[in-house]
Amino acid sequence: MSRLEGRVALVTGAGRGIGRGVALALAQEGAAVAVADIDADGASETAALLEAQGARARATQADVGTRANCEAAVAAAVEAFGDLDILVNNAAWTPTPGLSLLEFDDATFGRVLETNLWATFWCMQAAHPHFIRRGKGSIINFASGSGTRGTESQGAYAAAKEGIRGLSRVASREWGPDGIRVNIVCPFANSPGMIAWSKGDPASFEAAVAQIPLRRIGDCHEDVGRVVAFLASDDAAYVTGQTMWVDGGSGSVR
Repeated sequence: MSRLEGRVALVTGAGRGIGRGVALALAQEGAAVAVADIDADGASETAALLEAQGARARATQADVGTRANCEAAVAAAVEAFGDLDILVNNAAWTPTPGLSLLEFDDATFGRVLETNLWATFWCMQAAHPHFIRRGKGSIINFASGSGTRGTESQGAYAAAKEGIRGLSRVASREWGPDGIRVNIVCPFANSPGMIAWSKGDPASFEAAVAQIPLRRIGDCHEDVGRVVAFLASDDAAYVTGQTMWVDGGSGSVR
């Protein structure tokens, strides 16, 4: 039997990139997957891809930058499949190109926090009663090396992602007695943003790859998705509060 057979997962930001790779990996392990994304077409494309491979999937349009949309995404997953076992908070937004700290206005900084830190918090709160009813649950939140390294021009994103790590560690302690595990993934993978970087500034991109011990960029499905599937499964039943660096060894600060 597949590791996630009979379980229901919600993946935010699953219309493309890492979110799509995660949704695919969870579905291949037997989970029914609710695909949420601000891009309705992207969500539908991911759901159709999963269904074409024999999985149960449901697409829903959701801007996770509001509590109402986060609650609606969780409710849609439960309505479609009857319950919820796995929550993957992958959706995120940050301005491109990046801004220095002095260039940020409150609205832009706030939007980054809403779609990263606040969205993670709102989805976790909405999912919690369903996990309690099931007697267990697995939450996988996404952070970033931008926070641990303090990457220039990523001030709001770095702050949000480090906030997610702190939030996750607290939740792992508060919710652990109820059988709810909370872990963090910090990826370095071929997301649309990464691909755009490789095309727009190939020299700096190649220089970054050269610093990765494994000398390659991770794959959204094969590398990141499979780690998330592991964390969601009973194979990781004794793993919580941990940051998993799925970055080929590139992170210099842990």
